[in-house]
Amino acid sequence: MSVPINYKGVLLAFPLRIDLIVGGKVVVECKAVTQYNEIFEAQTLTYLRLTGLKLGLVINFGEKRVNTGIHRVVNGL
Repeated sequence: MSVPINYKGVLLAFPLRIDLIVGGKVVVECKAVTQYNEIFEAQTLTYLRLTGLKLGLVINFGEKRVNTGIHRVVNGL
């Protein structure tokens, strides 16, 4: 899903591409890396702020078990 970027009243040319928004309430960012980086959470937080949503999940499918690769990100909760 593409999200337009509005900076100080100016619509920028390149929108952000969010992997998935579930039910209009949760942003899901999917990764498949062996080395998790906290920058993924910062990226998801940026998506939350731009969309006005409160909850995001970063799911890393590169982990041995997917349930250890789920990270919760919140915006102002």
